[in-house]
Amino acid sequence: MVVHIRLDEECSIRSIEEISIADELKGKRVAILVADGFEQVELTGPRQALDQAGARTEIVSPVPGQVQGWNHDEKADQFPVDVPLAQASAGSYDALLLPGGVQNPDHLRTLPEAVRFVRDFFTQNKPVAAICHGPWTLITSGTPT
Repeated sequence: MVVHIRLDEECSIRSIEEISIADELKGKRVAILVADGFEQVELTGPRQALDQAGARTEIVSPVPGQVQGWNHDEKADQFPVDVPLAQASAGSYDALLLPGGVQNPDHLRTLPEAVRFVRDFFTQNKPVAAICHGPWTLITSGTPT
């Protein structure tokens, strides 16, 4: 729940409105672009929040089958890839999430198809969220950070 407070010219409260984030995200498709070596909590936490708010999240990856998460410098869980990067299109999604982890963005920024996928979200004026080291891919794609 978000509270939107409107003020008048003297900064007195004019109105208060509660806005449900679920209403805004319900049915929206969010791509989560990761390669092996992403920081697991940077995928699972935001994904859970997005799913609870009504969004449909999908893991997009250049890695076939399963992608490896990490907890700092130790391997963590593997996650199923919903859409191979080669088959993904920014036009199919409403937003993009880029988790960090050192290995993940360092690998993604070397892949022209990953850089193109990220750039297409900006070209199409769609929201992009990048966590921790995630902006490395933004920098390589030449998009504003």
